[in-house]
Amino acid sequence: MTITARELAADVLHRSRSHDAFATELIDDAVTRSGISPQERRFLTQLVFGVIRRKGTLDALLRPFIKIPFHAVQTRVWDALHLGAYQLVFLTGVPKHAAVNETVELAEYVGSPKAKGFVNSVMRRVSELVTDDFTEKPDCNAIPFDLSPSPLAGEGLGVRGGASKDTPSPVSEAPTPSPARGEGKNKGRYRLIARHLLPTPSVDPSGYFTQAFSFPKWLSDIWHQRFGPEECLRLGFWFNATPPLWIRVNKLHCDRETYRLRLAANLIDVEPGEHPQSLRFLEHHPIRALPGYDDGDFAVQDHASMLVASALNVQPGMRVLDLCAAPGGKTTHIAELMDNRGMVTACDTDPRRLETVTTLAQRLRIKGIRTVAIPENGEPPAGPFDAALVDAPCSNTGVLGRRPEVRWRLKPSEFQYLVRLQTRLLFSAIDRVKSGGIIVYSTCSIEPDENEGVVKAVMQGMRSLKLEAEHHAIPGQPSDGGYWARLRKG
Repeated sequence: MTITARELAADVLHRSRSHDAFATELIDDAVTRSGISPQERRFLTQLVFGVIRRKGTLDALLRPFIKIPFHAVQTRVWDALHLGAYQLVFLTGVPKHAAVNETVELAEYVGSPKAKGFVNSVMRRVSELVTDDFTEKPDCNAIPFDLSPSPLAGEGLGVRGGASKDTPSPVSEAPTPSPARGEGKNKGRYRLIARHLLPTPSVDPSGYFTQAFSFPKWLSDIWHQRFGPEECLRLGFWFNATPPLWIRVNKLHCDRETYRLRLAANLIDVEPGEHPQSLRFLEHHPIRALPGYDDGDFAVQDHASMLVASALNVQPGMRVLDLCAAPGGKTTHIAELMDNRGMVTACDTDPRRLETVTTLAQRLRIKGIRTVAIPENGEPPAGPFDAALVDAPCSNTGVLGRRPEVRWRLKPSEFQYLVRLQTRLLFSAIDRVKSGGIIVYSTCSIEPDENEGVVKAVMQGMRSLKLEAEHHAIPGQPSDGGYWARLRKG
């Protein structure tokens, strides 16, 4: 029998628990092995990313109806319950009976046929809990739903055996821009449930955010202390929505407006971003089907990420060290900005990931990139270089929408290790840049200790360094969160 998107989703969730790979890679592998349709792939992706993002919320909704010890519920049955609850609460296009029945069948698929009665009972109670009413205010019976008044449809089918006339395409959080800072109070929609199961926002804003938006409590506490409740609500909606698709137009092939018109001729709507090579898609499209993909006319890259290579202010003919290069978005951007006339030494500790740098450069028809694999704690090439980029390993808290597993994998104890690593990498890059050269330090984190904290510590140790500029990218304004600082070596 043909495998369904729901069954594949259960398999991917099970495999993701080992932390061996991220969900995107596991989905790609599952699709390749199963041969499901593009429509089913969209539904599979929606289910997997939705469950991972909203696991904390789903647990809060399921707990009241599970009367046995939680540890007695098999992990794969938990996956089925999460998938069913996610469809009931967040996918308005899936009829309740379909979500319940398909979840019951999943129990058998995951190897627990005796749990079908248990799953049926829990799913029916959750089904009774969910209403069709929405509000614009957070409350102890209000589940954050999406950013827009009318979510986008067309995300795929998923009923066993194919489409059904009573099962329209499910819809989830709409991939719309986040409201601007300070304007997020009434911009999000909340779905009402029939019981008060969540903490009261006005009494325990961090507790509400933890359960309603599905974030670890320790991170919620840190953010509420730093940002306050209103900004946390905005961040919660942003990180739980489908991230927008941005591309970087390859300036070696064409300018942004020429490529925008080419997309318009194919009835694809985009809007330009602040960066002169950036375009934001108003709807998601298959990347490989876009005009000019095989010819290397563009690279997929978030707007905030594009700003990093530009901060280097490179010129043709320069020698540039990219100390943490994989998967190659910033590496190839540096080469583009040098008009293919220069040399980028792209380093990473994982030779397999370095292969992605080479593959991307070949597709974009970019020259002048030399890849160098560095062992853990090994030394980069000696140089000297005219400039260096340190896009350091970090907590990824600025890109939690794109990497949903991070919110559950990251531990508070890791920050001390990360800061030490980031500091070491920055010192290493500075040492290899000639006097008067530029070093850009960047992360996709929004945590001060990893950003300006590292830069200040390094500058205290090297008085000859000058901070020329720094930039904080705020999540949702208009894209991913992150940080960069440009330093000049004396």
